[in-house]
Amino acid sequence: MAYDVLVLGSGPGGYPAAIRASQLGFKVAIIEKESLGGICLNWGCIPTKALLKSAQVYESMKHSKDYGLEAGDVKANFEAIIKRSRGVADKMSKGVQFLMRKNKIDVIMGHGKLKGKGQIEVTGADGKTQLVEGKYIVIATGARSRQLPSLPIDGKKIIGYREALALTVQPKSMIVVGSGAIGVEFAEFYNTIGTKITIVEFLPRIVPVEDEEVSKELEKQFKKQGITIYTNSEVVSADTNGDGVKAKVKTGGGEITLEADIILSAAGIVANLENIGLESLGIKTERGKILVDKYQQTNVPGIYAIGDCAPGQALAHVAGKEGIVAAEHMAHSEKKLAHLPEPLDYNNIPGCTYCTPEVASIGYTEKAAKEAGYELKVGKFPLVASGKATAAGATEGFIKVIFDAKYGEFLGAHMIGYNVTELIAEVSVARKLETTYHEILNASHPHPTISEGIKEATAAAYGEAIDI
Repeated sequence: MAYDVLVLGSGPGGYPAAIRASQLGFKVAIIEKESLGGICLNWGCIPTKALLKSAQVYESMKHSKDYGLEAGDVKANFEAIIKRSRGVADKMSKGVQFLMRKNKIDVIMGHGKLKGKGQIEVTGADGKTQLVEGKYIVIATGARSRQLPSLPIDGKKIIGYREALALTVQPKSMIVVGSGAIGVEFAEFYNTIGTKITIVEFLPRIVPVEDEEVSKELEKQFKKQGITIYTNSEVVSADTNGDGVKAKVKTGGGEITLEADIILSAAGIVANLENIGLESLGIKTERGKILVDKYQQTNVPGIYAIGDCAPGQALAHVAGKEGIVAAEHMAHSEKKLAHLPEPLDYNNIPGCTYCTPEVASIGYTEKAAKEAGYELKVGKFPLVASGKATAAGATEGFIKVIFDAKYGEFLGAHMIGYNVTELIAEVSVARKLETTYHEILNASHPHPTISEGIKEATAAAYGEAIDI
């Protein structure tokens, strides 16, 4: 079976790469060992958002009197919540199936392994193998939960994100190890529906990649919600004998023992590089990632790598754009496209965490901007001063913007609060257009919205704030 382009993996990087290659006139096949859409659609981004939406609706119903409404005995049906989440994921996966048919992309189910130049051996569920050939290959094998030596995942008492999405019984208590996006989203979901949550974070603050003020605010809000948090702490061992699990935790104040029904290990991810034939072709890796150039090319001509198995941020929107860059680079090489694609600017990638309150950020943190040598203009707009946030009953958090004092360059933005994950795209586009504070201040922002907080924070940075 011969193709122009073979894509190994159908996640949020693989399927856009396949579609763009097909649009550009290539004959394309995509190889997938499990479900179309990969981890994001089936066991990551999409089903977790469905869980969080159920939690948000539940929380709103419990506080209906705050909105002048009366609701009866509100209960969380854990089984039904999980079922809805799985249904949302299945629907999205079927959507990718439709896109494959629409774009005339062949789907080959099975485990793919590079065998030689332009060749992938696919082993199906029945154990039978077939050899598929393609001039170009895109490796998009994604990543999985990182296993800590002290926390071997058994799928029952020590679980990863996949198990957390499909538990049959709601645990009464849970220890969440790691407070990145995965950890805090699950912590907030389970806490909202009644599970007692304890977060253990190795670093000095939760959501450690975020601006320090955002971390501080989220910790404050989580503690108000009843979540217990240990930072500068490490789980050194876990005893799964008995009904629950006992975790020995090394903290700044000494060693303590935490008990819970279950531990969720959310200490990051590791790329899926094993058993895909990288060594046979001499494809270079470093620190668990496939090395690529700005067009996603590996050191082996004709082979590209994208998404979580490549060095960029492990985010679905990064993977998707990298897949498109790879496809367009192939097309340019074949004179199917007149220009080279524009590589990603990895300093202008929005990051979103969908807990309550939401977190969104882009560009430099205040600390990083100072370390880079910039003189800064920093402005903050507290959502307690927002008419829309007040009307929504969600005044927690703030919008923070960072500008270069010399030229007014928009260096970064960091937000925590109601619906902020929908706002960060404005800053992404503004920074892409090399916008300064002047354009933000003079672009009309609608009132009342949360988005006008970006303008108000900018005004605050330059001493022109109206509403604070």
